[in-house]
Amino acid sequence: MLELNGVRSSYGRIQVLHDVSLSVPEGKIVCLLGANGAGKTTTVRTIVGLHRSTKNDIKFLGKPIGATAPHKIVTLGIAMVPERRDVFPDMTVADNLTMGAYSVKNRSQVREDMERVHNLFPVLAERKSAYAGTLSGGQQQMVAIGRALMSRPKLLLLDEPTLGLAPLLVRQIFEALKRLHSEGITILLIDQNARQALALADYAYVLENGRVVIEGDSGFLHSNPDVRRAYLGAI
Repeated sequence: MLELNGVRSSYGRIQVLHDVSLSVPEGKIVCLLGANGAGKTTTVRTIVGLHRSTKNDIKFLGKPIGATAPHKIVTLGIAMVPERRDVFPDMTVADNLTMGAYSVKNRSQVREDMERVHNLFPVLAERKSAYAGTLSGGQQQMVAIGRALMSRPKLLLLDEPTLGLAPLLVRQIFEALKRLHSEGITILLIDQNARQALALADYAYVLENGRVVIEGDSGFLHSNPDVRRAYLGAI
């Protein structure tokens, strides 16, 4: 579904991504691991057009999207849940979710999708009239995921969706991702909780200083001593 072939990306004169190649097959969950500053967020921001690659080397469903505007990428079927949620704090939960459906023209579909999000995260139905800025961090993360789902994505990119959350909320978020996967959504996941991310994913890549240094199916990476030492707290 998604292919990156030798992606390079820079901030001014500082090159951040060095020939990053990865693929996300349709119907799979792929996770991207790496320490802070490894280039994970830059990778997903480059995919959705918020940061530009130096060449047209990103394909979605077989078509190049490297020069496509971010709002057009959403209409193609890619949605991103950004790091630290970025909800609209002075808007209600319902309005935040509706913002995610700006590209959906059929109002009945918007109502159906709102109901789907409420089924996934019932607390959002209970707090639909509350301002998003008054919610807990976990509830704001649910709003961010729900907002992305309102665009009816084929591919969902999640940048640290469990960052700073309590263990119970971490479990709830991972359970929600399992459910979305079972419904046919393809997922590219960045998460600091490498153990749970690998348990959920089919395949994984490890970034280090803007380069892919290890890749393989999740079972292989889970048993790899270098990955275990660096990310799983095991020797």
